[in-house]
Amino acid sequence: MNLEELKSLYDFSDRTILVTGGTGVLASEMVRALVGCNANVVILGRKAEAAKKLISEFSSNTKGRALYVHADVVEADTLLQAKEIITAEFGVVDILINAAGGNHTSATTKPDLSFFDLPLDALRYVGDLNLLGTILPCQIFGRDMAERGEGVILNVSSMNAYRPITRIPAYSASKAAVSNFTQWLAVHMAQNYSPKIRVNAIAPGFFLTDQNRFLLTDKDTGELTPRGQSILTHTPMNRFGTPDDLLGATMWLISPASAFVTGAVIPIDGGFSAFSGV
Repeated sequence: MNLEELKSLYDFSDRTILVTGGTGVLASEMVRALVGCNANVVILGRKAEAAKKLISEFSSNTKGRALYVHADVVEADTLLQAKEIITAEFGVVDILINAAGGNHTSATTKPDLSFFDLPLDALRYVGDLNLLGTILPCQIFGRDMAERGEGVILNVSSMNAYRPITRIPAYSASKAAVSNFTQWLAVHMAQNYSPKIRVNAIAPGFFLTDQNRFLLTDKDTGELTPRGQSILTHTPMNRFGTPDDLLGATMWLISPASAFVTGAVIPIDGGFSAFSGV
């Protein structure tokens, strides 16, 4: 393969890429990169103002385009409505990135909230958001991939899927389920529809986001909390990830450069999963 062929693998001109939860700290960096690589990017979610702010960053001269479409990843009817809008604007979705997910403070154990008292609605919220919020978009947008015999799905799992992290049982369990589902769907699509449909996942380690910042750093001083320090002690690279740390693996997994890769869950964790602690 020559250099021009290699560079062309990351040119997404005329490709439509749907990013669920596209306004999140990590997902928004993916959106920026994809638009920069000439893709038509659909930011799917519930935060219209955040999406508009993100879209405003892009120059009118940029070949890639970004479009916000409202939908809730755990509400199938809103996803079907979104699909109609996307089809009218861009045509079929070529690549689906399931980046929507998260935890809830009420599903997190604390000194005053034991595991035994975690409320059912909070547990269900986290489980549905992470697992059903991945499965439903795969059903609705993956159907077209199955019919035409090609497409790419990239799910976002977590380091919690490898090693459950204390205090967040629902999040850890649901992300483990995302990894398992990724492998299941990769086999299902390849065997029943087409080997040109690939399904993979990334498993981010510890990144500072709006969701976990004050679990890992002190709100007033900015210093590491004991939990944050413990994480860095077990991360050989001795730092938290930054959003652009996800881009290399993301771009590789959704591009033809990984044409023989399916059913993989790639850790992006600074070595956390490789370190035994000694």
